[in-house]
Amino acid sequence: MENKKKYYISTAIAYASGKPHIGNTYEIVLADAIARHKRLEGYDVYFQTGTDEHGEKIELKAKEAGISPQEFVDNKASEIKRIWDIMNTTYDRFVRTSDPHHKEVVQHIFKKLYDQGDIYLDKYEGWYCTPCESFFTETQLIDGKCPDCGRQVEKKSEEAYFFKLSKYQDRLIKYIEEHPEFIQPESRKNEMINNFLKPGLQDLCVSRTAFDWGVKVDFNDKHVVYVWIDALSNYITNIGYDVDNESDEFKKLWPADLHLIGKDIIRFHTIYWPIILMALDLPLPKQVFGHPWLLTAQDKMSKSKGNVLYADDLVEKYGLDTIRYYVLHEIPFADDGNITEELIVERNNSDLANILGNLVNRTISMSYKYFDGIVENKNVFEDADANLISLCENLGNKVKKDMDKLRIADSITDVFEVLRAANKYIDETTPWILAKDENHIDRLKTVLYNLIEAIRVSTVYLQAFIPDTSAKIFNLINTNETSYESTKSFGKYKSNTKLKDPKILFNRIETGE
Repeated sequence: MENKKKYYISTAIAYASGKPHIGNTYEIVLADAIARHKRLEGYDVYFQTGTDEHGEKIELKAKEAGISPQEFVDNKASEIKRIWDIMNTTYDRFVRTSDPHHKEVVQHIFKKLYDQGDIYLDKYEGWYCTPCESFFTETQLIDGKCPDCGRQVEKKSEEAYFFKLSKYQDRLIKYIEEHPEFIQPESRKNEMINNFLKPGLQDLCVSRTAFDWGVKVDFNDKHVVYVWIDALSNYITNIGYDVDNESDEFKKLWPADLHLIGKDIIRFHTIYWPIILMALDLPLPKQVFGHPWLLTAQDKMSKSKGNVLYADDLVEKYGLDTIRYYVLHEIPFADDGNITEELIVERNNSDLANILGNLVNRTISMSYKYFDGIVENKNVFEDADANLISLCENLGNKVKKDMDKLRIADSITDVFEVLRAANKYIDETTPWILAKDENHIDRLKTVLYNLIEAIRVSTVYLQAFIPDTSAKIFNLINTNETSYESTKSFGKYKSNTKLKDPKILFNRIETGE
């Protein structure tokens, strides 16, 4: 087999404290679209996701539920995995931080950092927010509350191990400035440098003694290794890293090509994690992308507000690819997106049922009406064909350019530009008029061939976004020409192919249904 170039993409690991809502689920679908696209480009893709399972919050929730923390996280992890699977995501490994191997390597990492003087023992005093599992100084609080989530904080003092972030800050600033692509979008990079790095980093509390549920510090078991080292290390512990031993898999896969995370945890992934890696003398991930949030009716989703939408409910109601399409197409590159059921219905009807579904159905139906479903290219070209052919031949470059910049929504728009042009092409070439004149039969065959080829080319690029629908379209038009390579020149669809009977791909949803 040829030596394919590797591509390692990860999502953040989901906190196993509750059921993920559609905003949390957006990340795994986004990562899946990138992973599928990279596979179609010919990369050997490794796609990792999973669950972050330790901490005080989980210990408290398990106690409330009257079960052990392990039982609690087992339930939550299987629920999260179920939803990731409902969304048809093609991850290679689902990691869990309660896994014994992960815990053992985290202990080794902690000990190495301690032995080399990067971690030291001291006392911590500060304001603690349990939901965020974070300490804050008096000046960081906003109106006396947690600056991250706005909830109550409590004064806590405890012995703790600290990690010398400050030792590495200048090195990290230099790295970020020399690697402009490292933090995306640009606005997040500026925020990290100006708000956190340049004012000076405080050393980071990396152990806790107030609870037990976590990875024990093996040389001082009063202490539990705190989330920063435990959870962030998942990106290397699960691909065969250990402090004195790096597996072949690790050597092949690391550094990660892309950490895809929510913008709210960008600080941990672009300051704490790179510094941990520097201290371990490991290369940094090539890119960290802090994606925007998905809001409900322009408001952040929260159970207390009662505005939470769940992916499994939405899929059951509207269909998998309608939801995949919505979250991938409607969330801008750098700004928060918005989701409501009304907007889902609108998108389903206008884009999926009308532009895509209607085009496929109309074209197949006309092929049956005029030629018993057989598509034949008679090469009777006219000026009206030039625009459609040119759009098809340039689609691959456009999609690649946008996907390389992680502009996933723009890539989908590129594909729909071709689909819109194909619908317009039907109106311009008027097949129903051509069918009335025996002299125009070869032209009519060419028009229908061009339409099927435009559908095929578009569907090749839709595979990353709406894979189930793409497979259905390839089946309807009866083709195996599904590779990116097959779209370089127009006309790869085999002449004299018989189509399958037309089927509705997306039903229109009546508002109020």
